[in-house]
Amino acid sequence: MKKQQGFTLIELMIVVAIIGILAAIAIPAYQDYVTRSKVTELVTAASACKASVSEYAQTMNALPGDISEAGCANNSSQYITSLGVGANGVITVAGRTGAGALPTAAAGNLVLTPTYDSTTGTVSWACDNSTIAEKYLPANCR
Repeated sequence: MKKQQGFTLIELMIVVAIIGILAAIAIPAYQDYVTRSKVTELVTAASACKASVSEYAQTMNALPGDISEAGCANNSSQYITSLGVGANGVITVAGRTGAGALPTAAAGNLVLTPTYDSTTGTVSWACDNSTIAEKYLPANCR
């Protein structure tokens, strides 16, 4: 008599169930990761402007009042609608939503607020007024 070899139906069903459970956990985590990487472009655009605002503050001993004083560029991209500098050097980066851009769950503005210490000549930054969902912001903004 020939010995049969192979997997039983129960073993195959258990493997399929395990793969389904792993996929149910991994897919949302991956989507959040992709969204956070897209929001990183907003942070990168703001970081170039942060350097300009900091340089202006150290040179003029005050924070700039608008984007032209700060010397920043308002360049839009696939994920950025606009970049602006408001009163007291506040940088606002508006995220673009829609097809091929940020998902609506990550819609909003990244807001970086400077605090200038004239005695030491340093500028510290806070992003506490951002309207993007907290889980998509970088770790230093949460």
